[in-house]
Amino acid sequence: MNIYHDDVFQMACDQFEVIADYLTIDKNDRDRLMYPKRSVAVTLPVHMDDGSTQTFQGYRVQHHLTLGPTKGGTRFAPSLSMGETAALAMWMSWKCALANLPYGGAKGGIACDPTKLSRRELEAVSRRYMQEMIPFVGPHTDIMGPDMGTNEQVMAWFMDTYSMYTGYTVNEIVTGKPVTVGGTEGRREATGRGVVYLIDRAMSMLKMNPEKSTAIIQGFGNVGAVAALALAMKSGVKITGISDAYVAIFEPKGIDVQAAEQHVMKKGNLRGFMEQAHIAPGEMLVQKCDILAPCAVDRVITDKNADKLQCRIIAEGANGPTTPEADLILNQRWDEVFVIPDILCNAGGVIVSYFEWVQGLQAFLWTETEVADKLYRIMEHSFAQVIKRAKQDKVSHRTAAMAIGVERVMKAKKTRGLFP
Repeated sequence: MNIYHDDVFQMACDQFEVIADYLTIDKNDRDRLMYPKRSVAVTLPVHMDDGSTQTFQGYRVQHHLTLGPTKGGTRFAPSLSMGETAALAMWMSWKCALANLPYGGAKGGIACDPTKLSRRELEAVSRRYMQEMIPFVGPHTDIMGPDMGTNEQVMAWFMDTYSMYTGYTVNEIVTGKPVTVGGTEGRREATGRGVVYLIDRAMSMLKMNPEKSTAIIQGFGNVGAVAALALAMKSGVKITGISDAYVAIFEPKGIDVQAAEQHVMKKGNLRGFMEQAHIAPGEMLVQKCDILAPCAVDRVITDKNADKLQCRIIAEGANGPTTPEADLILNQRWDEVFVIPDILCNAGGVIVSYFEWVQGLQAFLWTETEVADKLYRIMEHSFAQVIKRAKQDKVSHRTAAMAIGVERVMKAKKTRGLFP
């Protein structure tokens, strides 16, 4: 399986093998559950503003289609590879199954730096990518959504490109669109809101007082910024650390996250904000706090820092922020550190994307209040299942969450059988 050769994919496979051993899955069934059903690589030549033609590499991985169409975001990032895309698709499969959504996992994207593209170039790259994907996607085959480096506008370009091909508007081909073209209220905030809902549930279980608690949020994009604002404004938690791809800020007295948001809206990043409180990004993670929410990239909690974390709750807003080696350390600290694993913690985005897809298919219209209520109901059910399984089998929250997801996919594959 050389096309998936990547450290992130290996990490996802290692996590799966732990669950496979726990569930005593037959060796003959493991590869079928683990490896993607379909992977596509495309070459994207684009006319640049300077008159040159630049070629980008694009990917789309559909992990399994056993429970329904695949669903997953589209990432624009310079280092994106087929292996990383496959890992994200696998995690999405377990995430959708844990939330009991009728989806398999998918992921896609382009190896590019969107910050270095003009608006015209970004539109050209986006439309060319969707044009190349048309034979492999569809509202009943694979539904795209936003991820790192993409946004509502990119999803609108995707939808328009697909619709021009079919000859009529197909807004259910993507989720995370602007509300003006069939998007749903609350989709942009959904992942961050879900993260905060589960943090509140964990604090309640642990009998923590939110107004006496502190939080460090790594990542200040759609997920991290929404989570930081909700924790501060609604839950009353003091935010002592925030960061983005450029700087990390730690201030024990508290950070004005509304001011930070305004700064990012004007400047595009956190550079220049509270410069006196800047700290090395790696050092921020190990500062004392009650809640640590990694909401940026994968593999930031490792065997090098897992034993140094000084938090009571880890809320994984990012995909794959904790390595398997770090998990072994955190499992030994289960009575000190309450982990809300990624496939549970950041599921809000795909749950509300499911609502958007349903609304598109059936021409429904739900208010933001209705969307939020439905989101919290599903997240509460998933949270309760994970806690019950972890206590019942005396396993970590990650093992419990992944086991529930893998079991559902495995049972569906066995029921459908293997096509001769």
